[in-house]
Amino acid sequence: MSEVKVIGAGWGRTGTSSLRDALNNLGFKCYHMFEVFQNPTHNDLWARIADGEDVDLDEVFEGYKATCDWPACNVYKELMHNKPDAKVILTVRDPEKWYQSVMDTIYFGETLRIDSPFFYWMNGFLMPTRTKHGWWCHKYIWKRCFYRHGTVTDLRTPEGKALAIKCFEAHIELVKKLVPPHQLLVFHPKDGYEPLCKFIGVPVPDEPFPHSNDRENFQKNISKIKVAFYGGPLIVLGLIAGAGAYAAKQYFSE
Repeated sequence: MSEVKVIGAGWGRTGTSSLRDALNNLGFKCYHMFEVFQNPTHNDLWARIADGEDVDLDEVFEGYKATCDWPACNVYKELMHNKPDAKVILTVRDPEKWYQSVMDTIYFGETLRIDSPFFYWMNGFLMPTRTKHGWWCHKYIWKRCFYRHGTVTDLRTPEGKALAIKCFEAHIELVKKLVPPHQLLVFHPKDGYEPLCKFIGVPVPDEPFPHSNDRENFQKNISKIKVAFYGGPLIVLGLIAGAGAYAAKQYFSE
């Protein structure tokens, strides 16, 4: 059974990576999207959850004392039901800055699906684990949190931006409404350790608050992923074309 004591309800790109590092430093091992990449079986667990299967959350969060970021923030209500004494942290950010950060970073996987469906299909064979991750993120993050609330299917458009910010602000207000005030901390990483430590009842460490997952490093990783995403299928297509040309040459030379 999991021992979750701190539940993160804030969406991605609201300082959740910094919060994760801070909670880890304070002794609260924190579940973040990074954990999905580091635990291959969790990719399958979240794919099942995205498909509507009833998955035991204690199995997902076993060994963790805290959660934050997507996908865990999508089950904050279920975690509150299972862990009624847990504290809830709602990370927040200026909506315009949040939107631009999402567009510059984590939305890139969704843009690959939208802009290059053929390459996406091919990568289902060449990189099945990464492609499965992209599909459940599409269903469980982008569709669940945004697309289902309107007719928009691409958040890069002006209509998509308006919908994204509307949904972001609505989520913040819903969390504030559902979580009892004594159980909720509305938090921005610039607030530092003091309010966080006071809220969860631990001493304030003598060190700077972490600043993690900066945009520049994230975009470097995006570039590497794009090379693999397009490079693999192009190599395969090149080999197929070469083999076809060779076979044709052999056939007509006889």
